[in-house]
Amino acid sequence: MRESRSMPVPDGLDGMRLDAGVARILGLSRTVVAALAEDGDVTVDGVAVGKSHKLAAGSWLDVTLPEPDEPLRIEPTPVEGMDIIYHDSDIIVVDKPIGVAAHPSQGWTGPTVVGALAAAGYRIATSGASERQGIVSRLDVGTSGVMVVAVSERAYSLLKRAFKQREVDKGYHALVQGHLDPPEGTIDAPIGRHRGSDWKFAVTAAGKPSVTHYDTLEMFASASLLDIHLETGRTHQIRVHFSALHHPCCGDLTYGADPVLAHRLGLDRQWLHARSLSFAHPADGRQVTFTSPYPADLQHALDVLRDA
Repeated sequence: MRESRSMPVPDGLDGMRLDAGVARILGLSRTVVAALAEDGDVTVDGVAVGKSHKLAAGSWLDVTLPEPDEPLRIEPTPVEGMDIIYHDSDIIVVDKPIGVAAHPSQGWTGPTVVGALAAAGYRIATSGASERQGIVSRLDVGTSGVMVVAVSERAYSLLKRAFKQREVDKGYHALVQGHLDPPEGTIDAPIGRHRGSDWKFAVTAAGKPSVTHYDTLEMFASASLLDIHLETGRTHQIRVHFSALHHPCCGDLTYGADPVLAHRLGLDRQWLHARSLSFAHPADGRQVTFTSPYPADLQHALDVLRDA
């Protein structure tokens, strides 16, 4: 039998759309809430309502929750082009290609880093949720570059803490449209869910603190190559911050990039690469740094600009 939740609408949700309000108080996505409302599984004062219904403080809300998802399984699957940069008894550092997720998730049926490591016979830490064991940080499916996975339980705990306390230096290179003014600086702007999409993010007053440091490495007629270091690690942080400045990553059509320029550069994804990762090794505390070269598609885009 499906579980349900009943409660009065809090004052803080007065006037909010039903899908946004229920998502906030129950921790569901707006898409899931909208589907529940469409199926008649959300009522206000006993009346089934749609996703755009405006909530009123004090009205009685009943939500029949969706069936719980089956536990996600890690399928050992080799991934062509995923190189092991370094490994020992505590950590594995990989060079992740595009089109590969860090770990399994609902709705993702493609290859994963943990699945590729399992297929290659690597053992990783068992800490964390079953589908993301050993994962201490993630890269987006469409972002390539260097990523660390914990092997030992001690390494998992220490690296998780280091990422949380911002003790890991995460270096990215991004090719953005236009020229930044000033050419180096810091973007300090909160990031939250995009109002019109569950899978996009935006600079919003109610978002989480987000800080990006950048420096221009090379300037071209229509774009700039940036060296970027993240102080925080929000989803899509680099893409959102530079889009908000009207300098989206080249090829990033989701966040406003010019499709004509993307075509000229041969890009079918955002030009964004996790270039380096530097942290204290969990075994002995020594500082280690790992770097990843540009993959072929990103290097090609630079060659086009340099040859222009």
